[in-house]
Amino acid sequence: MLSFTILAITFGVVFLAELPDKTALAGLMLGTRYKASYVFVGVAAAFLLHVALAIAAGSVLTLLPHRLLQAIVGVLFLAGAAMLLFKKDEEEDGVKAPADQSFWKVSGAGFMLILVAEFGDLTQIMTANLAARYDSPLSVGLGAVLALWAVAGLGILGGRTLMKYVPLRLITKVAAALMAALAGFSLFEAIAG
Repeated sequence: MLSFTILAITFGVVFLAELPDKTALAGLMLGTRYKASYVFVGVAAAFLLHVALAIAAGSVLTLLPHRLLQAIVGVLFLAGAAMLLFKKDEEEDGVKAPADQSFWKVSGAGFMLILVAEFGDLTQIMTANLAARYDSPLSVGLGAVLALWAVAGLGILGGRTLMKYVPLRLITKVAAALMAALAGFSLFEAIAG
């Protein structure tokens, strides 16, 4: 069953965590060189695959006893918050661009870039955690996919403008604070449980 509350929570957390990520910058770079719609199709397909894998992992976590699961989810959220706060800014290595502007070459380049860059990424781990926490795979999956697609769209079409008005450090701190709050809530449930 679809829960709009869980969908909104997932969207907010994943959106804020993905904004300062290197993949938004990669989408921006590809979007400035190639047809934006072609880039978006490839990037969107890769994010859909990553969310499906994360939901499957989160569903496996729900097999654990509730208190243990809440403790694990809380610790993972704390680790995610720490990763956001303490990670060094990463320079995007040169991405090999497709030789021509065909749909398959451009969308394929976007797909492969995101597939490789996002595997095991923080937002994929967060999505698995949220799926385990809320036991609502449809709501979490839809919220995560929409958030990732929104960030990709912003990165491809308007990343430069956004970064002029919203400092990357502020976005990172807000995402880390949200993750820390979710960690605290999960740990409280594990202890009080």
